[in-house]
Amino acid sequence: MDRGTTGGADRPLRIVIAEDDPLLREGLALLLRAEGLDVVATADTAESVLDAIDEHEPDVAILDVRMPPTHTDEGIRAAVEARRRRPAPAVLVLSAYVEQSFATDLLTGGVGGLGYLLKERVGRVEQFMDALRRVAAGGTAIDPEVVAQLFTRTRQDTRLERLSPREREVLALMAEGLGNSAIAGRLVVTDGAVHKHIRSIFAKLDLSPADQVDRRVAAVLHYLENARPQPH
Repeated sequence: MDRGTTGGADRPLRIVIAEDDPLLREGLALLLRAEGLDVVATADTAESVLDAIDEHEPDVAILDVRMPPTHTDEGIRAAVEARRRRPAPAVLVLSAYVEQSFATDLLTGGVGGLGYLLKERVGRVEQFMDALRRVAAGGTAIDPEVVAQLFTRTRQDTRLERLSPREREVLALMAEGLGNSAIAGRLVVTDGAVHKHIRSIFAKLDLSPADQVDRRVAAVLHYLENARPQPH
């Protein structure tokens, strides 16, 4: 097994699932077990999944956005609370459709071990497992459709308007959680070309190498933060 499918001491990743649709919940559990992962608990409410996280201390918590009783933002609030627990699991949030404010609220609240995917991505097993591995390994995984819609709402930041179309593509793929080699493969360019684009992105976003921050993370969070709805 690779790093993304194992927890400590080469054991399978321990997963907790929170989903109120029993068919999807059990189907997801079957899929993950077939992939060799250890689904230690499933839950149908936000409250019960937090109890399961405390009891089982999973490596990853997979949560639906809308859960009982109000079916609004219980899953997001549970995800934020899960990140406060110790030890905090990686969190992968699933949504039936793009809910931009929920995505940015979650993803700008912390760095690493976070993901936001549309439920339709679960059916694309290879893509879903790749996202799960990245999140489990401490990275990020943002659904490409979420990224595409967020990019339509970044006009208020003049620094983002400095980016060329190719640089926007690179930053969007960075926001999805892809590394340089994966970006190069997606865009069919060399690793060197991707590195050059990223250096240009850092310069245009005024991210100096002297700053005491991870510039890659700062660029992505800057993009996500500026995708928030602006007051009218």
